[in-house]
Amino acid sequence: MINLILKDFLIQKKLILFYIATIIIYLLAGVPLIFLGFLYSVIYILNAFAYDEKDNANILLNSLPYTRKEIVSSKYIGSLIFTTLFIFMIYVGDFLINGKGDLFIWKEMLLIIGLVMVAISFMFPISYKFKTQYLLIASGVLFGIYMLTINLLVPINDILRELTRKFLTLQETQMYFIAIFTIVILYIGSWLLSIRIYERKAF
Repeated sequence: MINLILKDFLIQKKLILFYIATIIIYLLAGVPLIFLGFLYSVIYILNAFAYDEKDNANILLNSLPYTRKEIVSSKYIGSLIFTTLFIFMIYVGDFLINGKGDLFIWKEMLLIIGLVMVAISFMFPISYKFKTQYLLIASGVLFGIYMLTINLLVPINDILRELTRKFLTLQETQMYFIAIFTIVILYIGSWLLSIRIYERKAF
C-alpha cells in the first residue's frame, strides 16, 4: 500500500515547484492559512484521482497484486499524509516569510485537517461512482451558487469567518472531542462506502 501512496506523490512531482511558488505568492499576499491549507490539499488529492482516470491507471492497478480495498485505502490514508505535508509546508513558509510568533497553531491545523476530511468524505464516493470530471462540474455549479449567494442573498463569507473565529477561540475540550469523533466516523463511513463502490466496479 505504501507504493500506491508513493505513486500518487510521484505522478505530481513536477507540479511540486508550482505548488510551492504559488503558496509563497499567496503567503506574501496575506491569504489566510486555513484557506490555503484546505485548497491545496483538496487540489492535490483530486489531481491524483484525475491522473488515474486520464492514464487508465485503474486498469493497471487491478492487474497488480493489490486488492481493491488496498487501492481505495491508499487514497484515504494518502489524503491525510498529503494534507499534513501541505500544512507543514504552509506554516513553515508563513513563519519564514511573515515571521509569525507561533510556528504551529494546533487549532488552525486541526480545523484544516477536519475540513479536508469532510470534503474528501463526500468527494471520494462520488469520484469512485462516477468520474472526477462530474465532481469538477458539480464543484463549479456549487461555486457559482456560492458566489451568487454572497453577492445577492446572504453574506456567507462573514458567517464562515465568524464560525471559524468561534471554533479557534473555543475552550471546551469536550466540544473538540465531539467534532473530531463526528468527522472520523464520517470519514470511516465514506471509506467503507468507497470500497463497496469500487469493488463492484467493472474495468
